Amino acid sequence: MRDEPADPDVDLHVPAQRREVLRGQWPVVAAVSLGGAVGASARYGASLLWPTAPGAFPLTTLVVNVIGCGVIGVFMVVITDVWAAHRLVRPFFGTGVLGGFTTFSTYAVDIQRLVDGGHATTGLLYLAATMSAALAAVWTTAHLTRRVIEWRQS
Repeated sequence: MRDEPADPDVDLHVPAQRREVLRGQWPVVAAVSLGGAVGASARYGASLLWPTAPGAFPLTTLVVNVIGCGVIGVFMVVITDVWAAHRLVRPFFGTGVLGGFTTFSTYAVDIQRLVDGGHATTGLLYLAATMSAALAAVWTTAHLTRRVIEWRQS
């Protein structure tokens, strides 16, 4: 396998080009990090407000993921079809806030705990319900947002 740079126009051995790459990436990394902290804090707050008992169906995580996916559907339509957003809005809100709020890592851990705790049926139901509801939320909200935009523009 050849060791080729990701961007053939940039030579990271040249200090000036290396600084240029880093200068362009730091604002994005900072935006994603800040947004992730906000989103993860909101998710954690939801888990404190509505805790799930061991072995129970993780309804809070399901609801958080479905709401987050619904907001992603609206947000992506708005920033791609309607609003010419600042270059850091999508990394901050889409990747950071909504990525930190929706929690598919907790979803995976919840399933593992349910199965390990002898609640395989609940785990499988949760697995299917979350994926189905999350995908339906993204599709539905994106579709409805486009319809509302079309209606308002006519």
